[in-house]
Amino acid sequence: MTPFEQVAVLLAGLGAGILTSTVGIASLLSFPVLVAVGLPPVVANVSNTLGMTPGALSGSWGYRSELREYLRATAVVLATCAVGSVVGAVLLLALPATVFESVVPWLILGTCLLVGVQPRLSARLRARRGREAEERLHVSPVTAGFAIVTGAYGGYFGAGSGVMMLAVLGIGTDLPFRAANALKTLAVLAANLVASVVFVVAADIDWRAVVLLASGSVVGGYVGARIGRRLPAALLRAGIVLAGLVGALLLWR
Repeated sequence: MTPFEQVAVLLAGLGAGILTSTVGIASLLSFPVLVAVGLPPVVANVSNTLGMTPGALSGSWGYRSELREYLRATAVVLATCAVGSVVGAVLLLALPATVFESVVPWLILGTCLLVGVQPRLSARLRARRGREAEERLHVSPVTAGFAIVTGAYGGYFGAGSGVMMLAVLGIGTDLPFRAANALKTLAVLAANLVASVVFVVAADIDWRAVVLLASGSVVGGYVGARIGRRLPAALLRAGIVLAGLVGALLLWR
């Protein structure tokens, strides 16, 4: 990589780190930059996963008060996404790179739309359960199953996995949006961390790209968490939906 390309990767890591902790479409910024500087797609995907892990870690630290408030949900999200990520990482290394090309944009589009309609959908579900129904502040077995699937997608490709987790938590629980956003960032961390272990053992990695991405993302992740905690839920939700729509359109090209 030339010095200019190295700076571009570093800045991509910074921007993607901010996106990880806010709108959750980080890889749609960092992955294309790695491909643009000459990395093969699978190597770029693997290196991107390793490089973005510190950003998810610093973002989760920035949301630590929300995660402590809902420890049981935090533990379930960590476990389910970690298990799912192993499956996704193995699929990435075993299957042709083009297998999910036609599916990924639809997944991102569908889940970002679910995030947009989730308040109205959740209100209808609460109405059906009745006013006396308790708030669902824990992750049910069904919701945990969908979290495993989201973790698998995160280990395989990852772009939009945070948005998917928000949709899963938004429909499957009654957690406040700020807590769901914190858990979304933690889900990205769990998926990236476990997939990274698999990749270090079995995949080709561009370590220079990893170091540059990690250096930017660790700062961006914490900054993004500070931003995400302060933004009104409606504004942050609108940003997530917009980012998802843009991401889906870019992947269709």
